[in-house]
Amino acid sequence: MAKKSSSNRSFALSPPEVSGPAAAALISAILGCFLMMVAHHLGDTSKPIEKFLWFIGSWIPGSKTGDELAGEIGSYSGKETVLLVSWLVSWLVLHQLWKDKQIRFALIFWSFSLLVAATMMAWHPMIPYLRIM
Repeated sequence: MAKKSSSNRSFALSPPEVSGPAAAALISAILGCFLMMVAHHLGDTSKPIEKFLWFIGSWIPGSKTGDELAGEIGSYSGKETVLLVSWLVSWLVLHQLWKDKQIRFALIFWSFSLLVAATMMAWHPMIPYLRIM
């Protein structure tokens, strides 16, 4: 049973008064996905960047095993590290900036364009031929 407040309203049924924390969580996840795909394409176009990505992801088990049978994750571990760090840092920053604010829906809606871009960079067959980078 939900607790009753002094105004006789249920805490469980009252909607949030601000959208900032939810917008911060959603947009930071989208930003993390987009930056992971940017790191993926930068790693594919440059061997030094690929080595750097592998280095920063070496903390992930399986990144460098030396076992031919099990294989290695390789620079993918660094790309996942970019996603994880960018997601957490942007969530922390955006949450602090927006914790008491009402965020316009248009900002949340247009942030999905980064998610569409990340998806296109992951699966679209024309990306290797576009010579963007």
